[in-house]
Amino acid sequence: MREYVVNRPEEAAMRQILEREQAGPEGVILRLAWLEGLSRDEIAGLTWSQVSFLDDRLELPDRLVPLDPEMRTCLRKLQEAYGERSRYVVLSSRARTPMQPESISRLARQALDRGGQTRVRLMDLRHDWIIRQLETQDWPTVARVSGVEVPALQARFAAYVPKRAAWTSREAAPQVDEFKLWKVLQAERDTPAGLALWLAWQMGLQAQEIVALTWEQVDFARNLIKLPDREIPLTNAVRRLLEDIRRRRVPEDDPHVLLTEQSRRPVDLPRLSRMTRAALIRGGMEHVLLRDLRKNEGRETEDARILEKVLEEGPVSRGDVMALLGLSKTAAHARLRRLTEQKKLVRVGGKYYLPGTVVPPERHLAAIRAYLERAGFAYRQDIAELLRIQPKQCTLVLRRLVEAGELVQSGQRYALPQQETRKAE
Repeated sequence: MREYVVNRPEEAAMRQILEREQAGPEGVILRLAWLEGLSRDEIAGLTWSQVSFLDDRLELPDRLVPLDPEMRTCLRKLQEAYGERSRYVVLSSRARTPMQPESISRLARQALDRGGQTRVRLMDLRHDWIIRQLETQDWPTVARVSGVEVPALQARFAAYVPKRAAWTSREAAPQVDEFKLWKVLQAERDTPAGLALWLAWQMGLQAQEIVALTWEQVDFARNLIKLPDREIPLTNAVRRLLEDIRRRRVPEDDPHVLLTEQSRRPVDLPRLSRMTRAALIRGGMEHVLLRDLRKNEGRETEDARILEKVLEEGPVSRGDVMALLGLSKTAAHARLRRLTEQKKLVRVGGKYYLPGTVVPPERHLAAIRAYLERAGFAYRQDIAELLRIQPKQCTLVLRRLVEAGELVQSGQRYALPQQETRKAE
């Protein structure tokens, strides 16, 4: 694969260029690209409503970008001079009208050429900004402020950053704030982004499945969505949403469920990512991605399957979970450990029980002591019934207690040490 090349500018030369370009639009354009990482189209479309001096950030549709102090000063002066003339930040020098993207590229190229940076173009300034961010921050953080997904960042820029940053990965999905998400879902209900979020969150659909979904796969009669490898029952909320959308469609519309609002064409993966990310950012969930919603939903669905199996069939082992969900040993162990930490399961030996159906390990000794103080002695079956665990797990419990000196074994009977001492006397 051809290596992605960035023509990085010389920092000293850039500082000189910015120092020289103080009055005209060239200075604003170069600063927005090099200090804030904006693309040409973002520079052309930037409005004063997106500049938050209170929060020191640029509030773009798909991300929030912190304001560099130099950029803040530049924008303050510009707003005082021309802010009332136009809602757009970058204006032409003469007519003071919004500047076209082609003109922005031309002015940037001319200013860079005058400063001796003849191989550097506007996009290189944005890419240089991304690399500088990666030198001090991890991949997920830079993905949030740049609007570029982690895999794309790694493919393009891994060779330009230190290995410690290059190998930092997004290890775990962030915890989804369900209250915030619910507000986002309600606010975006009638938009393609809202529908995509619903399908990921409540139905567990992957991004590729969402963009490929057609009305033939939505079976209202059977109340489910038919995918190539599975069928998923419709939730009430998603069914109502799909029914509303279906009623608004006209015969000439494309058969895909998810269409763009203006052109009425199927949404592709990059656009899906951008629009759902923008919706989540508007709702204050800038750290959450579309796939995080599916991870949480899919995890909760699989957790429910594990708990349902324990409820119907009794305690499960790691092997049972591996077979049920198709997980590896490590993944199954991690899943069971998390459920145990959340107190949704209780582990005794190699088996996992529902809380309330078994005496938890931390109470085993106390329960056995109380029983033996009343009965004097007990057999393994008696203690297994007392603890409500299987005989095999009970054998392991009793062995550990005997080895610790908490119990005394005589043949098949178990007693407290002091009881055996009194009996011998």
